[in-house]
Amino acid sequence: MLKFLNWLALFTSIGIAGIAAYFSILGMATIFAGAYMGTIVMMSALEFGKLVTAAFLHLAWEKLNYMKYYLVSAVAILMLITSLGIFGYLSKANIETTLVGDSYSLEMSIIDKRIESKESQLQRLEDRVAGLDNIINTARPQDRNYIDRRQQDERKEIANDVDILIGDIVKLNEDKLPLQRLQLEQEAEIGPIKYVAEVIYGEEESVKYLDNAVRWVIYALIFVFDPLAVLLLVSTTGLIARRVEQEKPKVVENRYVIQVPKNKLPKVDKTK
Repeated sequence: MLKFLNWLALFTSIGIAGIAAYFSILGMATIFAGAYMGTIVMMSALEFGKLVTAAFLHLAWEKLNYMKYYLVSAVAILMLITSLGIFGYLSKANIETTLVGDSYSLEMSIIDKRIESKESQLQRLEDRVAGLDNIINTARPQDRNYIDRRQQDERKEIANDVDILIGDIVKLNEDKLPLQRLQLEQEAEIGPIKYVAEVIYGEEESVKYLDNAVRWVIYALIFVFDPLAVLLLVSTTGLIARRVEQEKPKVVENRYVIQVPKNKLPKVDKTK
């Protein structure tokens, strides 16, 4: 059972390391977008070399000279670089999500401004109608029919403008509905991180510190992701190598001691 767990842990460590390397490589390539393919090739070689070096150091530590300390520092720095790449990848994903939500908000704010402008025009027309009504109401009774006839053309024009403005407002509100639906879907996607922010900062302050909550989650991931893969790989390779060494057939040496009496030994002339 332990042998099975050792091999399972080995494959698990390689899988975790591969996923971490994938995120890290894409993250670093995004940071150095000017040399995208070159960064991918370089980071792929470094990620593979990091795992091989970590396992090699664990198995051959006693046989290496002072250069092993450089190799240890190189593995530690590469683990830090991997974490930075993962941070860049996840941060980019969070920024893209935020930008999508901001773009929806921007488009809706533009529509809202247009609606407000149309409503202001509508309010001015209503005020104008109220002014015309006030002129009739304050005029002398014998003049009201005359004033009403003189206002008919203007009132028709105002009514026509009101219909146009109401149609424009309805159309703008219809244009706003798909954006509101998309924004609700986007808010549903970031809903879990809102709960994390509420747990850390409280319900009232969670909106302000939403980005900070995202960073804390990313920190938790990067400090577990690559170190877990490297340490698990080192541990499993060491256990597997030790088990292979223990399972080697042992050579038993049989030694025999033959005692010969002194009188049976040939005499040797010590003077020669």
